[in-house]
Amino acid sequence: MVRQTIIFLFSVGIACAAVKENLLSDEFIHKLNKIDTTWKAGRNFAINTPPSYLKSLLGVEAGFETTLPVGNTLLVDDLPEEFDARQKWPECKSLNVVRDQSACGSCWAFAAVEAMSDRICIHSNATLQVSLSANDLLTCCGWFCGNGCNGGNPERAWTHWMNGGIVSGGGYGSNEGCQSYVFPECEHHVDGPKPGCGDTQPTPKCIKSCDEGSSLTYKNDLHYGKSSYSVRHNDENAIKSEIYTNGPVEAAFDVYEDFYTYKSGVYQYTTGAHKGGHAVKILGWGVENDVPYWLVANSWNEDWGDKGYFKILRGKNECGIEGRIVAGLPKL
Repeated sequence: MVRQTIIFLFSVGIACAAVKENLLSDEFIHKLNKIDTTWKAGRNFAINTPPSYLKSLLGVEAGFETTLPVGNTLLVDDLPEEFDARQKWPECKSLNVVRDQSACGSCWAFAAVEAMSDRICIHSNATLQVSLSANDLLTCCGWFCGNGCNGGNPERAWTHWMNGGIVSGGGYGSNEGCQSYVFPECEHHVDGPKPGCGDTQPTPKCIKSCDEGSSLTYKNDLHYGKSSYSVRHNDENAIKSEIYTNGPVEAAFDVYEDFYTYKSGVYQYTTGAHKGGHAVKILGWGVENDVPYWLVANSWNEDWGDKGYFKILRGKNECGIEGRIVAGLPKL
């Protein structure tokens, strides 16, 4: 009897391990799509993608949450049912850019500089179009923000913008601004024209100078924030009012295994283990098939999801998306 029990438990263990190993498989994607839910799954990552690599893309450090003062967001009456910051401020080019964090857990820095860049344009009435450097924030915020490519803190990223400033800079090899990102775009997902991402990269050293060939000087190119703050937790109207008035915000949320397969629709957790915290940029909201959603930009390039974007259930704090919203205003 004991021997039979041991064999049974061993078999169950093997079965469970097999299910875990196949969470990126076509079979698992097909199973997800048969579930009566609000989104569709698809092939984003190769079946043999190491779980350690998938986890490394999630760069919000666990247990390293700091608080910012709650901002004085004025609630807007009669907010529209649907809103897209790209349509309200079409002259702001940064709003249309999906960046690529490459093989580095720098989402906390990317989501921050994306929203900051948008807000500089918005609050300058499009007279100042600048792409802030994710590389500068990643490398020069140092221990204050966390552990670089191994994860960081969204709140402290916005505090660093106020206290230390961030220079301009685009993606790898863009020659845009003062300091471009040092890691190239790569194929996080399926086979494509970009090189493979490989192992997670070590955090580069902070270099307080502009790229070779740039006409800018590091010190003179620093852009600062005037304020940084959190938006009232789990307050849908406060979040919407903040975005509608001041522009996109940075949000941190919990990622589960099924999220990696997102392709379209309004994501809500279906199945799979918790993998870690991720930071993204929320730029709007809407309703699809009677399901309310937040419109969100990811930083895994345009090959992932819906051309780099995704929608997630709104008003229910899905995966904690409404519980950790940070923002700030630029010093112009």
